[in-house]
Amino acid sequence: MALIRSLIHLLVMIVTVIPYTSLILLVRLFGGSPAARYRVARAWLALCVDSARPILGIRTRITGMEHLPQDPVQGVVLLVKHQSAFETFLMPAIMPRPLAYVFKKELLRIPFFGWSIGSLDMIHIDRSQKARAFVHVIKRGKQLLGQGVWVIMFPEGTRTARGEKGTYQASGARLAIEAGVPVVPVAVTSARCWPRKAWVKTPGVVDVSIGRPMATAGRKSDELMREVEDWIESEMRRLDPDAYAPARDA
Repeated sequence: MALIRSLIHLLVMIVTVIPYTSLILLVRLFGGSPAARYRVARAWLALCVDSARPILGIRTRITGMEHLPQDPVQGVVLLVKHQSAFETFLMPAIMPRPLAYVFKKELLRIPFFGWSIGSLDMIHIDRSQKARAFVHVIKRGKQLLGQGVWVIMFPEGTRTARGEKGTYQASGARLAIEAGVPVVPVAVTSARCWPRKAWVKTPGVVDVSIGRPMATAGRKSDELMREVEDWIESEMRRLDPDAYAPARDA
């Protein structure tokens, strides 16, 4: 039954991405603003998240929304735990401001999905050219943050399995420091229901915990990222203790 439900949800995403992408491209063709294109994309992402509840039995429990800045022009760099594709759909659906992802340019080749994100104000990079990619992230990130767009990054760089921790990279902290904006750490337990490399999703609750903004003025990026890492990993153990049993840490 779980496999059938998973295939149905995948089919829903595949079928619905086509009209939403077509609408994004039409809005772009006729001179629609980046904000208008983002609203269409956000609507599709929200559909993917909302449909996961009746089809897959996956519910979302969010805490800490009150920690997010209320000033509409305040830039923020969101640093999010990355366990599955679920949070890439979820974050734009729940955040009060437009988000700009930093992502590898290979995603632009995916039919419809790639065409959509290529039409939005995002930051795509060539991972094979690390120095140039980082310069681009800083330059474009500062521009978007100055426009009130929040930049979202996965500091581990890629998805990690449930109960595991990747290597936290300091690029998100460096961007926030250079732009003079706070970072907001976010813990997400998506692998509990939506495993990293598995087709089959299981019913359950995905917890999302949003931390308090961390000031960046006068901070060093490595030290700031260690604080982010400590908070996220500690929160992950609180939210999903079964994934961090002593046997796994041994």
